[in-house]
Amino acid sequence: MSDDIFVVPLRTGTGKAAAKALRKQGMVPAVVYGLNEPPAAITISAKVVARVLASDTGMNSVVYLQREGTDIKRHVIIKDVQRHPTTRRLVHVDFMRVDPNHKVKVHVPVRLTGVPVGVKAEGGLLDFVHRAVVIECLPSMIPAHIDVDVSGLKVGDSLRLDQVSLPAALRIIGDPHEVVASVKGKAAEEVAAPAAETAAPEPEVVAKKGKKDEKK
Repeated sequence: MSDDIFVVPLRTGTGKAAAKALRKQGMVPAVVYGLNEPPAAITISAKVVARVLASDTGMNSVVYLQREGTDIKRHVIIKDVQRHPTTRRLVHVDFMRVDPNHKVKVHVPVRLTGVPVGVKAEGGLLDFVHRAVVIECLPSMIPAHIDVDVSGLKVGDSLRLDQVSLPAALRIIGDPHEVVASVKGKAAEEVAAPAAETAAPEPEVVAKKGKKDEKK
């Protein structure tokens, strides 16, 4: 959880023109909602948002927002980010208020570690099925990623959600039987030898006999 406090002004103007003017100033329109409080329209520096997104925990980073001109402070996480389809510049950001003393549910990326035995020694292929999982924990305990060791997997083996080892403070939400990763055997590519074409019999050449010399 970051100790940084970002002071954000309330946003008064609405519409495309107002949003465009904000972005020219290096700001991004945003909204803060959650914890049974009314949503608040704010603006925030695009550089601040980019810095948060580039951190280890990315969108799951818990940051402190303080409303400009007030003592109102809230811990928030980034819930959604909208970007321009062509330039990929930030267009809008949704922040969700979180209570440091209450658990939240967030998507956390999965990182596979190790090389499976089935790949290294048996020529199998690793299938990375679930690249993110939903974790429930306190905001301060949100991990940057979940490490899953797949080095022991052989061809035909799979690793399910209920087999992922986590600290006691974290709980995976979802079907415990969902597969995170598996090792499959390489499909045998049978290259069929092209059928030998039966050579067509060459046409029999019949020599024409010349006419016998007429008797004089």
